[in-house]
Amino acid sequence: MHVHLIRMLEVIFSILALLAIWYSFANFTNIKRIFIGRPMRTKELNAQHTKLFWMLALPILSADLYSSVAYGPEAGVTELIGLGPAAKWFILPITIASVVLLGILILSYIMGVIAYPGGGGAYAIAKDNFKRAWPSLIASSSLLVDYVLTVAVSVSAAVEAVSSAYPAVQPFETTLAMVVVLLLVLINLRGVAESAVIFAWPTFIFMACMVVLIATGLLDEVRHGFVQSTTPAFGTFPQGLTTLLILKAFSSACSALTGIETISNAVPIFREPKQKSAIKTYIALGVITAVTLLGFAYHLYVKGIAPDPKNTMLSQLAGGYFGHGGIYQIIIWSTFVVLILAANSTFTGFPQLSAIVAADGYLPRALTNRGDRLGYSNGILVLAALASILIISFRAQTNALIPLYAIGVFLSFTVAQIGLLRRWKRVKGPNWPLKFAINLAGSGLTAVVAIIFAFTKFVDGAWVVLIVLPLIITFSYIVKRHYTQVALELRIDPKETHPTRHRVISIVLVSGIHRVVNNTVTFANSLGTEVIAVYVGFDDESIAKMETKWNEWGSPCRLVTLKSSYRSILEPISRFIQTLERWEGGKPDHIHIIVPQFIPKKWWHNILHNQSALLLRAWLFRHKDVIITTVPYHLQK
Repeated sequence: MHVHLIRMLEVIFSILALLAIWYSFANFTNIKRIFIGRPMRTKELNAQHTKLFWMLALPILSADLYSSVAYGPEAGVTELIGLGPAAKWFILPITIASVVLLGILILSYIMGVIAYPGGGGAYAIAKDNFKRAWPSLIASSSLLVDYVLTVAVSVSAAVEAVSSAYPAVQPFETTLAMVVVLLLVLINLRGVAESAVIFAWPTFIFMACMVVLIATGLLDEVRHGFVQSTTPAFGTFPQGLTTLLILKAFSSACSALTGIETISNAVPIFREPKQKSAIKTYIALGVITAVTLLGFAYHLYVKGIAPDPKNTMLSQLAGGYFGHGGIYQIIIWSTFVVLILAANSTFTGFPQLSAIVAADGYLPRALTNRGDRLGYSNGILVLAALASILIISFRAQTNALIPLYAIGVFLSFTVAQIGLLRRWKRVKGPNWPLKFAINLAGSGLTAVVAIIFAFTKFVDGAWVVLIVLPLIITFSYIVKRHYTQVALELRIDPKETHPTRHRVISIVLVSGIHRVVNNTVTFANSLGTEVIAVYVGFDDESIAKMETKWNEWGSPCRLVTLKSSYRSILEPISRFIQTLERWEGGKPDHIHIIVPQFIPKKWWHNILHNQSALLLRAWLFRHKDVIITTVPYHLQK
């Protein structure tokens, strides 16, 4: 009965989705205005109301990093739980090590913001400090992959948080995740400033919930002792524990550090002074994240909570303190929202970074186009599409996605740190030895984490990222080479190359004598060129009939009839064009093809016609240097 209900709901939702798609296409402009808002002028791009005050930037840009506290410690202890309860205490040293690395990374990125206020993060740093392009492409490709995975992981983790509290949701996790991604797309297409206002308060509520949770834990420990019956023994080393396993657990816990680079990538969206605003955001983020990670991990240790695939550790801890009443529900739902916001912060970072890389010619230029609301709408849509593929492929399971998650992040961290090392050595400046030491420590730690992830998570799915990254970098080089070749081919010397006049022959493709053809021949005769009408018949009878009607019509221009024995209009037209090219002395730019096309009043009428004009244009565009013009005729009924 339950399975039949699910299938029935899926059918209903599918029908509703199809109806919504049909209505959206039929009323595209109105729907777009409702969901996305009015178009904004280009001059509004640098207006203050389109930029973020740092207090608003904190929730919108830091949600990725801060929300990781909900699953970072759990990811670390999950690697050790197979050793038994004696390994639970390792959550404390692992989390402390993560917080130390967090501090080093935030200091490094603050220095990066000071040095590169234009945004771009690791990509901008690598581009400025390496002569070759591949280090910056490693950084950008790693970050772009990370952004896609951030959306997939955060949305999946949000759905899992809800299904932990409401098991009935579990069969619909993938569907719910897709709905969330769609909502994020719509909100971000409206613009960064508006999405910040919408999402600021839920993030602050989650931060408050975590503070309440940690404070409640401290009160509980004051009443019942800081060592309770559930607290595992501290300092025990269970059998089977190895250095590699500890490093694996540490690297998994470091998944809580993803998202640090989002602020440095998005410096241009801050209000003036941009650098100071970004630095304030980094400091506030570092303090609250460190306090939350340490407090959360400590209470998990005291309560001896173990990972459960069907119930997150955060859910278990909140349930232990508050039961499943109102406060528990607030914590669970705020966790759900903030994990979605983590994905939303990526919808700011991915378009910004992809636009910067595309402007340098390493990605399609379409990613630099701004939409009606001045955001990089193409980047938003690409991010949503790629994340959706991952969510569907991994059925919205966070643990299945995390092995793919952190390799790219820490690889880009490492490239950024090494780039800053090269900068301090070249530029020097005040306190450069201290800066050099911080980045040296950071580069070593992040490189170790990246290597550990690649080695220990290889079989679990990390091999996908290790294959995808070289493919993206190769694709970037191919795109760059293409743009370079196009620029060289199109470049002219204005002193030597000038426009010239040619004799043009206009060929009108006709299918009979009717209003559409009359409209097209009238246009062709108005151009002042030699006009030839071409008719393709499938038998002698149709050709003779056409010639008779043409003469009765008064022969408004020369008519050439072609016979197609195989019922194709492309082959005889191709032969005729080649003949004309020979007659015109091999000058194909003399030939002008005019294609008549009628436009139905209603869009669905198109499926009732054979669309031969579209097929002709598609084929003719591939014909070397033939000029094509479409003359539309709009039907009134």
